[in-house]
Amino acid sequence: MTPVMSVEELSRFLDEEFPQIHAGGKAYFVESISPGEAVLRLKATEAHLRPGGTISGPSMMALADLAAYVVILAHIGPVALAVTTNLNINFLRKPAPGDLLCTCRLLKLGKRLAVVECGIAGEGDEDYAAHATATYSVPPR
Repeated sequence: MTPVMSVEELSRFLDEEFPQIHAGGKAYFVESISPGEAVLRLKATEAHLRPGGTISGPSMMALADLAAYVVILAHIGPVALAVTTNLNINFLRKPAPGDLLCTCRLLKLGKRLAVVECGIAGEGDEDYAAHATATYSVPPR
């Protein structure tokens, strides 16, 4: 699968079509796009922490969902109305405060559905803090 959008094009698309992800300050960044894969960064702030000083589950879920959206758009083009139909996440360990990287891979890219898997880890960590799978509905082209 060859990407049809670059990091710059995707970042611009998100800024223009999905500005609410930057409410409270820009925290999500498209790090890389490659065949069948996207990597997003969450620059976690105090707002992303839960009691106990670890990054919250909702913050990791949002990162996985956004990474799924980005990897799909990277391969189909700027289709704003692609939507999540299912998101499943397993929290594996507590991530320390700091940036998280989410590597998201396309498992299936069909005409109507896309299925992805995402691994979330702290920067420099080899072990995942969370693993997610997502299914997206892709509108007819």
